[in-house]
Amino acid sequence: MTDRILTTHTGSLPRSPELTRLLVARDQGHDIDVDALRAETDRVLARTVEQQLTTGLDVVNDGEVPRVGFSTYIRDRIDGFGGVGHRKPTLDSIKFPEYAAFQARQIDEGAEFARVWDTPLAQGLLHYDEERAGVRSDLDAFERELARNAEAGRRPAGTFVSAATPGIVATTLLLDEENPHYGDHREYVFALAEELRVEYEEIVARGHTLQLDAPDLAMERVIHFGDATLDEFLAAVDLHVEAINRALRNIPKDRVRLHVCWGNWQGPHQDDVPVDELLEHLYRAEVGAFSIPFGNPAHQHELPAFRQHPLPDGALLIPGVIDVTTNYLEHPQVVANRIVEAAEAVGDPARVIAGTDCGLATFASYEFVATDVAWAKLGALVEGAAIASRRLFG
Repeated sequence: MTDRILTTHTGSLPRSPELTRLLVARDQGHDIDVDALRAETDRVLARTVEQQLTTGLDVVNDGEVPRVGFSTYIRDRIDGFGGVGHRKPTLDSIKFPEYAAFQARQIDEGAEFARVWDTPLAQGLLHYDEERAGVRSDLDAFERELARNAEAGRRPAGTFVSAATPGIVATTLLLDEENPHYGDHREYVFALAEELRVEYEEIVARGHTLQLDAPDLAMERVIHFGDATLDEFLAAVDLHVEAINRALRNIPKDRVRLHVCWGNWQGPHQDDVPVDELLEHLYRAEVGAFSIPFGNPAHQHELPAFRQHPLPDGALLIPGVIDVTTNYLEHPQVVANRIVEAAEAVGDPARVIAGTDCGLATFASYEFVATDVAWAKLGALVEGAAIASRRLFG
């Protein structure tokens, strides 16, 4: 029986400048000191797991510390990617050219960044690494840190490990038109589902909750499907959810949470699809919890949608109550108000876990929030959840 609001976050947490440099250099194809990368990854991972627990977060992960990006990491685990693709610009950049120019001026000339827009293409037959070396290495390292903290008396209420969905991979690592193995987007998405299933099952078999990162189910309305009608986009959402379900066929739904977002960049977000248009489509996913942003100015008004579109039976809501794109530090009372509103919209506080809008470092080199502020935000999340718990449970 739950008597308080638990806390979690969405996945990626701040890396060190040195780890960021090494990850980006490797992503750009440069030769790096592999031993130095391994040592720095281990150091940052140790700090990240311990800091989550000392901050008071209940459900923790490895901070995605070893990954250069939440979706593009998969190219190192699945054969068949190569070359350079070019994703479409966001509708924000197209409709607000002065905003686009402003953003461009923020980039440090000469600096290198992770491959976010010039990502590899699916050029060959997809095949997940039979040794599962990448996912097993990450899980081993995470579990070592959990064990070390347990020896010191620091134990989380739960753990999660994030993984990219077929849809976000397909809309990020685009299908090469000359790929002889997949004739269209549908074939590509379902092929990805079969390969990613290996990773999903490995994570759950190790005792962790699987978090599926699926910003494609909202964000790609303004990127990959920016030229489509709303109905066409929602049809793509249904296709991507179907692929998710196929990949999850051997996993109980209560071991899976689904993260959906509109992208965590500092932009107008004027073309974001409203959440009430999405919920009935998202609810088709065979998952036990839905992580959705409500801490930012574009979507914090949408929590009442859960009154009109109640959660599926037994499902939980992980509302984002912390914005991850600004250095404003949320007051704990503001956080508590957002949590209470979510609980009232859902109708049962025991079905709410407080979270963040998105990751705080979804790609190495693309962070918007300073590291010390990021951790302060997570502290405010914990404080706000305690206040909300007193208001909701007495």
